[in-house]
Parts: sequence; C-alpha cells; structure tokens
Amino acid sequence: MNQSISYRWVFIVGAAFAMLSVVFGAFSAHALKSVLDEGGLKLIDTAARYQMYHALALLFCGVLLQLRLCAESWIKVAAYLFTAGIFLFSGALYLIALSNIKWFGAIAPIGGTAFISGWLVVIIAIAKSK
Repeated sequence: MNQSISYRWVFIVGAAFAMLSVVFGAFSAHALKSVLDEGGLKLIDTAARYQMYHALALLFCGVLLQLRLCAESWIKVAAYLFTAGIFLFSGALYLIALSNIKWFGAIAPIGGTAFISGWLVVIIAIAKSK
C-alpha cells in the first residue's frame, strides 16, 4: 500500500466525494424522481448519505494528517478504507438503484466492512498517539 499520500490528497478526495454526494442526491430527487420507484430513490438517498458521512471522515483524516495529531500511517490506512467503502458501498447502491441488477448487493457489505474497519483504524491511530 502506498503510504505517500498527503493530507492534501485526503482533503481533495474528501471534498470531491462530498460534492458528488450532493450532486447524486439532488439529481435523484429531481431528474430521477419520475424514473425510479420509491425503493430506488431510497437506495440513492442511503448511498448519498453514507458517501457524505465518509467524505466528512476523509476530511477529518486530512486534519489529523495535517496537524500530525496521531499515527500518520494508521490514518492513511483509514483514508484508503473510507475511500474503498464509498466506492464499494455507495457505488453498489447507486448501481442497484439505476440498473435494478440485484447482485450488486453482494458488494455493499464489503464496502460497509471497509467503513467499519476505517473507523476502527482511526480509533487505533488515536489510541497510539502521544
């Protein structure tokens, strides 16, 4: 795993995911409201919500990295896990909502596990701090 990511990368990725969360949520609420059923709209809402939560988690990781408040290598791992979680969890839900291909649902728990693991790694990083 490449440990050379910087706090700037984490900030940029976090901000981009936050922005896209708003875009996807607004797009589904307006443009897709007449296309998707209630279940599809709820999936997109859940995906966008968890994407936003973890975009904010990435921004939090960026602050921890910039201020060197705890074990840098652990926070970088957490950032990777949150990024993977967004792609796998939120991405799977977006794909299910838009394609109605249900087997994408098998991917979502992997993303959820990445989210949980990311938070666990943040706890470890803070616990290991000076």
